Amino acid sequence: MKSSKSIALRIALIVSITALVVMCLVYRNLHTITDFYKMVLVILLIMGVTFFIVNFYLEKFLLERVKVIYKTINNFKRTKSILNSEVKDSDLLEEVNRDVHAWTQDKLGKIEELQIQENFRKEFIGNLSHELKTPLFTIQGYILTLLDGALDDPQHNELFLKKAAKSVARMTALLEDLDSITAAEGAELPLIKEKFDIVNLTNEVFELLESTSARSEIELRLKSSNQKFEFVNADKEKITQVITNLLLNSVKYGNKGGYTEVRFYDMDDTILIEIKDDGIGIEEKHLPRLFERFYRVDKSRSRHIAGTGLGLAITKHILEAHGHHISVRSSLGKGSTFAFSLTKA
Repeated sequence: MKSSKSIALRIALIVSITALVVMCLVYRNLHTITDFYKMVLVILLIMGVTFFIVNFYLEKFLLERVKVIYKTINNFKRTKSILNSEVKDSDLLEEVNRDVHAWTQDKLGKIEELQIQENFRKEFIGNLSHELKTPLFTIQGYILTLLDGALDDPQHNELFLKKAAKSVARMTALLEDLDSITAAEGAELPLIKEKFDIVNLTNEVFELLESTSARSEIELRLKSSNQKFEFVNADKEKITQVITNLLLNSVKYGNKGGYTEVRFYDMDDTILIEIKDDGIGIEEKHLPRLFERFYRVDKSRSRHIAGTGLGLAITKHILEAHGHHISVRSSLGKGSTFAFSLTKA
């Protein structure tokens, strides 16, 4: 892109050459050398005046329009210095072009980000609606059946009430998980850190899940270089929730007769915890979205498995609040391995 000075110089050259041709046609016979010098002087004067006038009005024209552009692009730091000073930069138009391009790319990026957030919001609301409707319709169906006469039937009234209570429990768990993840995402998650043995904590969770794993015929294993003590500094209650969520997830999607193994590795300042299973595994395309709220790998199968769909999302936020991250390795049909670290006590 040409600068205003180069444009003015070209116009001045064209005007001066035109003037020279006209003068040569008018004054064909130059009598003295003085007449020749006078003509050259006039041509140079015409060129200089033309250059000054064209450059002045061209820069004024450009500056007025540049100001309009820079008023729109008000988030660039160099804007004020350009607007508040005289425009002497020969690359002014190039400068404007670069800034407009950068501004456009920035706005396009923000628009794309907003579109992603909007799609995520719609998907989240749709998933939440589905998760709430299922237990609500179940409760409604049992209550209506009881009101229609089953309440007086001793063989069915207690059964229906138990099933309705089970759906209420599912809704309660969902709302509690929603409350937890809202607190984790909204602001800095409050942590009560203390020194505790992560191996012992894992054994306690094993005991809590003993009946669940037995029903699914999944063996819970623990493997550590030092199975007695692995002390970490973290929020014990929240790390209990992390390990519980990961173990439950492993048991739910495990194969009958399979196993889930928890491993501990000493990594100098941290303890690396891995939870490995030989379950159904996860396709690679699902791994980037695995920790999103309500994201389900196999929706048709997941609907028949108890859970709120928020466990992995909550786990991710708890570990991030501790300054650590969770990762996953998995292959379809070969099981999955979730890994995270905690700071040593």
